[in-house]
Amino acid sequence: MRLRVALFLVAMILSACSSNQDWRTASREPAGIAPDPAITPEAVLQVYGADAWGWRGWFAIHTWVAAKRTGEDSYTVYDVVGWRAYRGAPVVQIARDAPDRHWFGAPPRLLKEHRGPGVDALIDAVDRAARAYPWPNEYRVFPGPNSNTFVAWIGLQVPQLGLELPFSAIGSGFADSR
Repeated sequence: MRLRVALFLVAMILSACSSNQDWRTASREPAGIAPDPAITPEAVLQVYGADAWGWRGWFAIHTWVAAKRTGEDSYTVYDVVGWRAYRGAPVVQIARDAPDRHWFGAPPRLLKEHRGPGVDALIDAVDRAARAYPWPNEYRVFPGPNSNTFVAWIGLQVPQLGLELPFSAIGSGFADSR
């Protein structure tokens, strides 16, 4: 009985503290962290993280990779989003996009950055790793595979990236299971 009451109270607190904002109307605006590609001719490779949606953001982040090769005028964003699987689509998305968008209201944080000479080769390696991701149609919040598994997989395949995800990148350890 005590356990039921405790679980009920935790659920009530979580729902009361969760954002009343609808994910469909939450900000997806760029944060202004990434260099403007119109005035930045050098190659740029960045890894971002932002608090997960709703109460999950209290302890977990969502991560993604953004890249712009030398001379390109836009970024390619590499990410995994679970709800794509619910519609029967692959969870991996590789598309031209704003590199530093808010993650449904949560501002992004720059976790890793490489710029300048030699970065085009690093971007090529990241692209190959992303396209070879072993779970392109699978998603589980815990223990993975999820968005953090995807970015961790890229980091394992491209060690010269020097990527170390924070503890809050739940699911990143799942990449080691392959």
